[in-house]
Amino acid sequence: MTTDISIPQTPWLAGQDDQLTPLVRQVMRIDDITWGQGNKDYVVRYRGTIVGDVSAAYDKLASALRNFDITPMFRKEEGRHAVVLVKGVVRPTPSNAWINLLLFVITLLSVLLTGTLLHYEPTASGNFSVIWPDILRAIGLGMSFTISILAILLAHEFGHYLAARFHGTAVTLPYFIPFPFSPFGTMGAFIRLKEPPKNKRILLDIGIAGPLAGLAVAIPILFIGLLLSDLDSLPVSANAAVSLEGNSLLYLLVKYIIFGQWLPDPGSYGGLHPVLYWIRYLFTGMPVPFGGTDVLLHPVAWAGWAGLLVTALNLIPAGQLDGGHVLYVLMGAKARAVLPFILTALVVLGTVWPGWWLWAFLIFFLGRVYAEPLDQITPLDSNRRAVALLGLIIFILVFTPVPLSVFGV
Repeated sequence: MTTDISIPQTPWLAGQDDQLTPLVRQVMRIDDITWGQGNKDYVVRYRGTIVGDVSAAYDKLASALRNFDITPMFRKEEGRHAVVLVKGVVRPTPSNAWINLLLFVITLLSVLLTGTLLHYEPTASGNFSVIWPDILRAIGLGMSFTISILAILLAHEFGHYLAARFHGTAVTLPYFIPFPFSPFGTMGAFIRLKEPPKNKRILLDIGIAGPLAGLAVAIPILFIGLLLSDLDSLPVSANAAVSLEGNSLLYLLVKYIIFGQWLPDPGSYGGLHPVLYWIRYLFTGMPVPFGGTDVLLHPVAWAGWAGLLVTALNLIPAGQLDGGHVLYVLMGAKARAVLPFILTALVVLGTVWPGWWLWAFLIFFLGRVYAEPLDQITPLDSNRRAVALLGLIIFILVFTPVPLSVFGV
């Protein structure tokens, strides 16, 4: 989910100034008033104390000011409430749903092509009747992968979408991103808010709904896929081509539940305590468990694993990512202080999986801006605070330090 919203600046109509303060007095005990002049980006700022329920006060004032083409913003300044009135009101315009549909269809074909190619093993025979059954089998496996991964992505994006619509926040339909000949055939999807969220409660609901909905679909798909998968021996050396998916704490646990052992089983811990071995393996992917045992993923399991990875990437607590929204509602402007630590961690992890350097680059340039609600005074209730903390816990459980290791290719 992304937010890229600015309140349009419209010409100010003279003579309205004296009509604003009486409206603000209906929701606020005013201590002082500062009129915007010169290069100030607001019409007027009031400081004092909001009277009664802050969320209801915001709705009342925003409705009263809409005819003046003014948007109120609730802030905290020096321990006091501040109501800042700015010119312009966001008026969302209709989207073209045909674009969303076209991108979805192209993505579906891209994912199906990727899934089919991943499971087609060409033979030397030029006889069509000989290779046709193999093609059909590959298409069938590709279809199971396609249905599974698109179900996860649809659940994730429509979690955002339905939460936004529930709160009356204008939002686009999901935009799917096709990426043929990649490991998944897609780079995922996103929706865009057409207007700022009203307060932190709504921002959290919209932000966390996607990961929770996606995970609710990904976990059953992962269980089903692993039940369809088999255990197999890994090559004894890097001379043979081998690709190992990374492990998160949740993925390790699900494999243990299904197979009754920690996978990949290295055969020997080399004299190292098992706990220390797994900590090292989780964060470095080393040593490669050549000659050990691992699960040979069914396409449905591959999609379920991808669902966990997508959830983890979205929950990185930075910027416009879902995790960034979660961190912002918990910490407010202090969330920005966490960004250097996130970037440092990604750069360090990039030494074992270079893909994290790309994520560090993207977050550094695109993730430094957080979605700021119009009303920043209304606090989270206890239930939502618990949900926000749950989001951070889920991130820890599904984060995969080394998503993919490829050898002998």
